Amino acid sequence: MSRIKGFKAVRPAEGLCEKIAALPYDVYDRKEAREKVKGDDLTFLRLDRPETQFPEDYDMYAPEVYEKAREMFNEMQAKGQYISDTDEKLYIYELCMDGRYQTGIVAVASIDDYLNNVIKKHENTRADKEQDRINHVYTMRAQTGPIFLAYRDRDDINKLVAEVKTQSPVYDFVSDDGIGHRVWVVEDEKMISGIVKGFEETESIYIADGHHRAASAVKVGQKMRAENPGYTGEEEFNFFLSVLFPESQLCILPYNRVVRDLNGLTEEEFIEAIKKVADVEISDIPLSPEDKGTIGMFMDDVWYRLTIHDDIKNDDPVKGLDVSLLQDHILEPVLGISDPRIDKRIAFIGGIRGLGELERRCKTDMKVAFSMYPTSIEELFNVADAGLLMPPKSTWFEPKLRSGIFIHEF
Repeated sequence: MSRIKGFKAVRPAEGLCEKIAALPYDVYDRKEAREKVKGDDLTFLRLDRPETQFPEDYDMYAPEVYEKAREMFNEMQAKGQYISDTDEKLYIYELCMDGRYQTGIVAVASIDDYLNNVIKKHENTRADKEQDRINHVYTMRAQTGPIFLAYRDRDDINKLVAEVKTQSPVYDFVSDDGIGHRVWVVEDEKMISGIVKGFEETESIYIADGHHRAASAVKVGQKMRAENPGYTGEEEFNFFLSVLFPESQLCILPYNRVVRDLNGLTEEEFIEAIKKVADVEISDIPLSPEDKGTIGMFMDDVWYRLTIHDDIKNDDPVKGLDVSLLQDHILEPVLGISDPRIDKRIAFIGGIRGLGELERRCKTDMKVAFSMYPTSIEELFNVADAGLLMPPKSTWFEPKLRSGIFIHEF
């Protein structure tokens, strides 16, 4: 049984959503964030990355930096740039990318479901990345970036969502990256209760993207519980901001890899080592794998097709992933990359950047690139159901949810 509920969203005033909505805070590095907010007094990135309001060398984790985020939020509310709903509601959030639509339910999910593994994870989190968002959420007393959750399709929920979408949206815009965004407010009590009941009959929901944001929101909730020992479990700090999507609508792009050197091997020695675990063929075209068990490789202006040998493949939910096959049989034993989370010789390139980015990197600061077949949503579910964890950078979801459209105060 999964628990979600409506909430009193703080959201952009009419006509301002397009100007306020911003890509997630972790899409940008520090320099990119500063450039993005320059001369823009509305983008929510200012609040998500408040260090942009301080000198370049300022400690981005200083307490006053997080206080600045809260100060700017208060100013936006005072100016009427944000409005607050007076009743608990659900919201429907549709994104359109290249003609493909995905529609999610905006709600708050239970931190107890997270702690009890009703909300399932597939990725480890890092304490340093968590702490930044813990400080941000706690100081803001609000969650500002929704967690991207997925669930197995249910006809009852799908029908209710489709019915809501026959109404007029409250927001309808195309962001500067060409992604369409539409939002509806679910005000009908029967529809709200129907959607909530549908999730009560759903055994599990899954974190698709946003593991650090989820972990941070939960730890703030636990901190608030410790500060309020008489809590009932119904206070807003017991819930975190989420958008829930049915699995059939989700698209996972590949998460490609580039490596700086061949670990002391010549190109011939490297290819001979790969031939122990995969068939190696030259490709006449840039290779984006179309089948599981196939990996593209680019080195010295040549594309190769690597077809993993059948005896190397694995039925284990994690070891059978293509990213695991690459890591376990090529990156670690041949290239000496034992821990890709910390090894500075490897970098990860989201599939949205295309194969051209892999070629560019190999012509500048890297030696070899690997283009991957994307992990499927079913593989993600299987890993999470087994209580296992994927290798780092296994999935890249597009389009990205915008921050600043929905804010959950507690």
